[in-house]
Amino acid sequence: MLIDGYDTLLLDLDGVVYLGSHAVPGAPAALEEARRHGARLAYVTNNASRTPAAIAAHLRELGAPATAADVVTSAQAAARLVAERVPPGANVLVVGGSGLRLAVREAGLRPVSTAAEEPVAVVQGFAPGLSYGLLAEGALAVRHGALFVAANRDTTLPSGRGILPGNGALVSVIAVATGAEPVYAGKPDPPLHRESMIRTGARRPLVVGDRLDTDIEGAFNAGVESLLVLTGVAAAADVLTAEPRHRPTYIGEDLGALLLPYPEVRDGACGGWRAGWQDGTLRLDGDGSRIDGLRAACDAAWTAAGEGRIEGDAVKPVLDRIG
Repeated sequence: MLIDGYDTLLLDLDGVVYLGSHAVPGAPAALEEARRHGARLAYVTNNASRTPAAIAAHLRELGAPATAADVVTSAQAAARLVAERVPPGANVLVVGGSGLRLAVREAGLRPVSTAAEEPVAVVQGFAPGLSYGLLAEGALAVRHGALFVAANRDTTLPSGRGILPGNGALVSVIAVATGAEPVYAGKPDPPLHRESMIRTGARRPLVVGDRLDTDIEGAFNAGVESLLVLTGVAAAADVLTAEPRHRPTYIGEDLGALLLPYPEVRDGACGGWRAGWQDGTLRLDGDGSRIDGLRAACDAAWTAAGEGRIEGDAVKPVLDRIG
């Protein structure tokens, strides 16, 4: 099985394990089987609004095996970043939710809510009820010289109603108002991966995610291997046209790929498929599973692109073939 080569799965949540309030079909069962097989499960999320205990409770409600100790958040990574740069017990203005406040407190710092309390740092993370007043307090503190740290740079956030503004969009309020760019903790930046490695003790981790610009790029930046699942944000066209930092080691339909042997992909061939170029476009011949067709086409596309990326029009025949 694919997981046989790894001791720890660093799993993204939204788009991988669940979509909003519902589990991705088959995901809880796949994770339970992976755990029985000996893999350590670590749920690594850019979500800084909820506490690890709340996230673990949600996962258990969906049928996935999880404890609070299995959850690693960008709030924890951000709090560690701050704690390494300021004195113990220092005031830190928290522009975010309960998960971020708890992480700051657990890092030995004192969360505060106003610039008048003279915070030495401002740490910002997404929270649904984030107010103008709190953003204004953060801007005032940053203007007075406070260290500015953001849990993550995600500009968007998936929801059951569609794509919503994420923390990266909200961070721009303080950044634009002050001219100060924050230090980012979450994926794809290294601090969250470092936090995951510290908390899990992983030696051979596999990053599992659904986004090229956070999960896969984060694995690339950390120099570890990755599995992209197609149950969330990334689609076939995105993977085919990906630049090197967005190219996963493996591609699977869903988490079930962890429990299967990964097929050989070589010279644009995988399973019953073979991909090649004709008149400047990528073609796919043969027959077999959709995912093997995508694997074959990605191998041919990435080889041709080298350190660059190919344009979407060039892969349209492949998309027409596999859907």
